[in-house]
Amino acid sequence: MEFKNKEEIDRVLSALGEQLSVRTKEHVDLLVCGGSALQALRLVSRTTTDVDVVALVTHDVARGLEMTTAKSLPAVLVEAAKKVERDFQLKSGWLNPGPTSALDLGLPAGVLERAQVSEYGSALTVRFFSRLDQIHFKLYAAVDQGGKHYQDLKGLKPTAGELEQAARWSMTHDVSEGYRGELKRILKEMGQEDVAQRI
Repeated sequence: MEFKNKEEIDRVLSALGEQLSVRTKEHVDLLVCGGSALQALRLVSRTTTDVDVVALVTHDVARGLEMTTAKSLPAVLVEAAKKVERDFQLKSGWLNPGPTSALDLGLPAGVLERAQVSEYGSALTVRFFSRLDQIHFKLYAAVDQGGKHYQDLKGLKPTAGELEQAARWSMTHDVSEGYRGELKRILKEMGQEDVAQRI
């Protein structure tokens, strides 16, 4: 099954929340980016086959919200996701923690504050990347991989200011001259010659 719209994303995540609630009293809180977040916020219309988890979010009384790696998803979440996978005929590993490696190099400042929060029952909170943070990730991915990421980036209709902010952030993740050259090429292709000159 592919996720075609917000309603399908919500249906599957609601099922995941239900499965969690019968398995644990713990609350799971996820920060999500990628195609499913684009659909959930109705920012770009396209199909996707997974839900990309950037981080597990924890609540500390003294420090507030904190992000930790999702490299090893909690066992109860993996178990619940497998049940949902069977019920909805989803691809194996549809709950995908691949993007969590971005935590090592740093997410855009304020990402949690900007995220849109959705509750799926009593056991699951999902924080979807805001449009601005999607622009950051999609620009980086467009330079690195092109394809759907470049199409998503264009679909987000970023302003020159947003692209410059995203470009400067992305260069902290890849400091090579090769990356910078390709970044400039992409910006020029998007009609942002001035931004390309400034970076």
